Amino acid sequence: MDQPQDVTQLLRAWSAGDSHALGRLTPLVYEELHRRAHWYMSRERSGQTLQTTALVNEAYVRLVDLRDVSWRDRAHFFALASRLIRHVLVDAARSRQSLKRGGDTPETTFDETLMVSDAPRADLIALDDALNALSAIDQRKGQVVELRFFGGLTVEETADVLRVSSETVKRDWKLARAWLRRELKSQR
Repeated sequence: MDQPQDVTQLLRAWSAGDSHALGRLTPLVYEELHRRAHWYMSRERSGQTLQTTALVNEAYVRLVDLRDVSWRDRAHFFALASRLIRHVLVDAARSRQSLKRGGDTPETTFDETLMVSDAPRADLIALDDALNALSAIDQRKGQVVELRFFGGLTVEETADVLRVSSETVKRDWKLARAWLRRELKSQR
């Protein structure tokens, strides 16, 4: 596992224009990105065509293409990586849905047990729409869901990224889950 201070120093050097820093940073963060993507993909429905490595590669390409980012630290990097993983997954789901045209729409639910079970997951597009609506009302709660659900961050890691207490993250997570369940249920 990488040392957080090493990653932070390399991120800052990369932001300052040191192109060699990116080369040294890649092996330090790639394995962690892969672990997080694997954690998320293990909860996907069977028959998913997007593979973990492809998800990581696409998210990484999008991260490298970002311009004018002033990286604060390792946590900031992985928070943004979580957001990009979410966007890659939603883009893939929208693409699959556009190919189906008229196929049955799966029932949408938001249940934390889906994060650790083999049961079919919530429709990603409906979840993304609901998460965008939640973020419009309470941005931090939306960030908590994004970091925990899409990024696989722990309560402590999420608290570090958002610079709030672990108790605040737990409270936001609980309220956000209830709000999303209600929102997804009303969309049926």
